[in-house]
Amino acid sequence: MSEVLVRWNGLPPDEAVREILPCCGSRTWATRMVSKRPIQDEVSLLATSDVIWRSLGETDWLEAFRSHPRIGETCAENTATAQSSTWSPQEQQKAAMGDEAVKMALMWGNREYEQKFGRIFIVCATGRSAIEILEILRRRLHNDEATELRQAAEEQRKIMHLRLKKWIAG
Repeated sequence: MSEVLVRWNGLPPDEAVREILPCCGSRTWATRMVSKRPIQDEVSLLATSDVIWRSLGETDWLEAFRSHPRIGETCAENTATAQSSTWSPQEQQKAAMGDEAVKMALMWGNREYEQKFGRIFIVCATGRSAIEILEILRRRLHNDEATELRQAAEEQRKIMHLRLKKWIAG
């Protein structure tokens, strides 16, 4: 068992919620994760997180989405934690290297997305270039509300997995 999990399994519930919250941003998700302790290893951690994530409703998903900055920005309007603020620029590192025209197109695409869906565009940006993200954004703008909500939730789940792995690695 990782040292992080050993320590986290023994924390008081409120502290344990605060510690895992940067991995997702939904307080309900974090609280339910804490209720499943002890969690023994990374495989169990990821499996438990998936079961809980998929059991949540739209309100909880939207709370998690709000903990992220827009693609191309570094601060979320409602950042869950300082750790989340540290991870976001790392996750968007490759996307930040796009040329100015692509960055501008992303900015306008973000605005169009927000007007259509009423929330920020969520994509697992790790390892993706700005042009790849722009292509995904443009494709997803054609989704209906229900399809897009499910797609955004799946992208959030991918982000959650990456962050959980970073977290338990210390």
